Amino acid sequence: MKNFITQFSRLFVGILFIISGLIKLNDPLGFSYKLDEYFSEPVFNIPFFVPFSLAIALFLVILEVVLGFMLLIGYKSKWTIWSLLLLVVLFTFLTFYSAYFDVVKDCGCFGDALHLTPWQSFSKDLILLFFILILFYNQKYIKPLFTAKIQNILVLTSIALCSFMGYWVLNHLPLKDFRPYKVGTNIRKSMEIPDNAPKSVVEMIFIYKVKGVDKEFTEKDLMSLPEGAEFVDRKDKVIVQGYQPPIHDFKLELDGEDKTDMILSKEKAILIVAYDLEKANSIGLQKINDVYKKANAKGYYVALLTGSSTDVINDIKKKYSFNFDILFCDATALKTVERGNPSFVILNYGTIIQKTHYNDVDNLKL
Repeated sequence: MKNFITQFSRLFVGILFIISGLIKLNDPLGFSYKLDEYFSEPVFNIPFFVPFSLAIALFLVILEVVLGFMLLIGYKSKWTIWSLLLLVVLFTFLTFYSAYFDVVKDCGCFGDALHLTPWQSFSKDLILLFFILILFYNQKYIKPLFTAKIQNILVLTSIALCSFMGYWVLNHLPLKDFRPYKVGTNIRKSMEIPDNAPKSVVEMIFIYKVKGVDKEFTEKDLMSLPEGAEFVDRKDKVIVQGYQPPIHDFKLELDGEDKTDMILSKEKAILIVAYDLEKANSIGLQKINDVYKKANAKGYYVALLTGSSTDVINDIKKKYSFNFDILFCDATALKTVERGNPSFVILNYGTIIQKTHYNDVDNLKL
């Protein structure tokens, strides 16, 4: 019976780690954005790690896949199980912290393929921890499937394949797009809220300074405020989250004027997505004018979308001689639209027809 439970745990943990790791390896930039949230001031306040977010993300997801594979083939079982245990303890701490303090809303455990609430993520990690502890106390039942030489070759091959996959998706596009802006999506329809959709339940929280300390009060508490309390701020606390459309933060502005409907009504439009022009790839930016000339000749409306400031936009326009509209859009939304900075999105009446990384701009079908 112990052997059966151990082998089941081995399969369960190994397969789950491989699936979870591969989904994140398909989009390591997306996982790095999640790490940015953990490193930010509201969470752990360690911003000096932010420049290394992508490198850390790649290391963790490759480690996750390789450890899962090593467990399945029984490679160095003691070291593998110890590594899995330490990794899942780290993940459990992070998901508990996110859930208890209500900071990071989605840990990104399964990328954009499956969104879990913080408490769901924490529960998942507790289950994983349970099965890894079974493996930890029954290591003698984990036997290698192949000879030592073959095991070494298989592990090195898995590392090489994962590294190549990471390199490929960072320089092109994710192999599978799980985001709301995948090809075939109509942006306008994805922004609609059904008439019978459940509404959010929101509670107003008032912050007052009482004897030099900021304290929170509900509407009911206001009737019994301490004497001398000074109003500081007000915030809304979501008690029950209502329906949220797949796309809910896509708004395009030109000189403060909303141009979203106008652009989504175009028969032929190319949107150049560069969430941060200061971080945009210079070679990619140099390719934009060639695309603009070809697209303009074929009747396409061309615009660049960015979350950068007006000063940065003006500097980039002057440096690269851009003569088309540059619209403002929330940087977080643009990171979700496409990972390449810059990248190209072709729309037909608001429906995404094609998405292309700047390295594959020659593949644009105009």
